[in-house]
Amino acid sequence: MSPSQRSIISGLLLMSVSLCCSKLSCKEGHSGPTHESMQAVFDREAFRPAVNLSNPTITNISFTLYAVLGVNEKTQILTTFLWLRLYWQHEFLVWDPDECDGVIKISLPVKKLWSPDIIVYEFVDDDVSQACPYVYVNHTGHIRWDRMLRLVSACNLKIFSFPFDMQNCTFTFGSYMHTIMDVRVSPALTFQEMSRNSKRYLEASGEWELVDILGETSILKFGVDEWDIITFWVVIKRRPVLYVVNLLIPSSFLMLIDILSFYLPPHSVDRASFKMTLILGYTVFLLIMNDLLPSTANGTPIIGIYFSVCLALMVISLLETVIITNVLHHNSMKYQEVPNWVRVVVLKHIANLICYRWPEEIKAPAEPQKDELDISNVDSGLWIIQPASQTPAQDPPRSGGAASLPELQQICQYLGDLRAHLTSKHKESELLDQWCHVGYVLDSLLFRIYLLLISCYALVIISMWCVWINQS
Repeated sequence: MSPSQRSIISGLLLMSVSLCCSKLSCKEGHSGPTHESMQAVFDREAFRPAVNLSNPTITNISFTLYAVLGVNEKTQILTTFLWLRLYWQHEFLVWDPDECDGVIKISLPVKKLWSPDIIVYEFVDDDVSQACPYVYVNHTGHIRWDRMLRLVSACNLKIFSFPFDMQNCTFTFGSYMHTIMDVRVSPALTFQEMSRNSKRYLEASGEWELVDILGETSILKFGVDEWDIITFWVVIKRRPVLYVVNLLIPSSFLMLIDILSFYLPPHSVDRASFKMTLILGYTVFLLIMNDLLPSTANGTPIIGIYFSVCLALMVISLLETVIITNVLHHNSMKYQEVPNWVRVVVLKHIANLICYRWPEEIKAPAEPQKDELDISNVDSGLWIIQPASQTPAQDPPRSGGAASLPELQQICQYLGDLRAHLTSKHKESELLDQWCHVGYVLDSLLFRIYLLLISCYALVIISMWCVWINQS
């Protein structure tokens, strides 16, 4: 060690001894220590205020969580506003209140004094909050520094249970440069007191509410150096009312309308049009509500899966309508008989399985007896038309009968064509009724399966959310 370095160290030690052995002086008629007596302390603002530098300076830390300003799930950043309070001991700022007109506390500019370099290790942005330029110092040298801190910190956000999610973020306070040999940190209040004070301010503040503040002190090792730190766990819970009203309830209404659309006549094309319009409306709803849903690369919230499944169920519902419409119209228009296996499987077993109640068939009036053409009595080219049920009348005169024969033949041809057309219509009506019965049974079956899927899905989602609510 050079002589110049020895002289500097000796001078510092002499100054420390002189400061520790002498208190700040006060002039008669003046309140508090004089500026001259504190100038020596101000000149040593760059040095840690300890008489024995081998003894660490103890810094007490407490904070009040005043507001949760924002949660960015995509960038995994939590923005909060804290009222931070630091306490430490300045061994050179000591005076006797009796000699200083009873003054026990004064305020001094923080830039004139040494202050511990306490930071939050999770800090990811500059502090843009308003700085407090003064500290309070009492006659024993105890300093209190209140700071307003806008804290932008990294936090591992888990949004799977959104909007009933609960976040646990970590705030780690410690010195940036001073190791455990120079600065020690400890909580100024108990963690329960910090939590109680914060809840008082966050009780009616914004989207988030404070659940609890926990913490512990520990030692951070990096190589051969050690730092004293305090780790706080801030547990916050989201208030889900906004998202339940704006997301879940409208989606549930649209799903309810989709279920009620099964009561529309399945043979009507308006049912398919209605379902397509409903799907379009649900898609627009998802696009509008997309800004309210959190997005992150770590996973997808269950509410996003819920919306996707709801949309898929609506598409399945439309597909069911398309199938039933095809059964009711396409097959009946081809005049195809219902296959025997369809009669057995659908109209017998499936109908009994789902307890399908057949609609009351309208009984057709008794078919009148058809007048058959009796053309047996023909003589000399004369055709006699009379009902088969009646007693044959006497033969009319044979004269002039040949003149009406072409007209009678044409009438018989017309009657035959009419009978064939009526028979074809009757057969078509029977086929249409058969396929309608098949379509109604299948529609009832698919409707019950659709209701079962939606009910199971709703029970699973509601149960999961109820568990999360109870856990919070």
